[in-house]
Amino acid sequence: MFRPMRPIRPVRVVRPVGRPLARGLLVGGAAYAAGRAGARRAAAEQGQDQAIAELQAGQQQAAQQPVYAPPPAAPAPVQAAPAAAPAAGGEDVASKLTQLAQLVQQGLLTPEEFAAAKARLLS
Repeated sequence: MFRPMRPIRPVRVVRPVGRPLARGLLVGGAAYAAGRAGARRAAAEQGQDQAIAELQAGQQQAAQQPVYAPPPAAPAPVQAAPAAAPAAGGEDVASKLTQLAQLVQQGLLTPEEFAAAKARLLS
């Protein structure tokens, strides 16, 4: 009538070892690497977008600021040298040439005007 109970055997849990575990590591590592690469790419694009926006803002500000050019300088009147220079007139021509050179350096005379005035002085 009554049967004695058989002893209960523990159930053995077999965990995957070897290939299934390695496959999981490989898939997980690849997903991690892809996520990191995507995050880096997104950060780089965001930095580029920000740099482009800053450049465009700078160009708009530069376009809004009026640019004033200095008024054109009137050429300095060049007096013709007298036909007969006095004996001590060599210093006079040299001083006039230095004055003309200074005017060219200041931007008041163009090199062409300087050459014309120098030709008049030396002739």
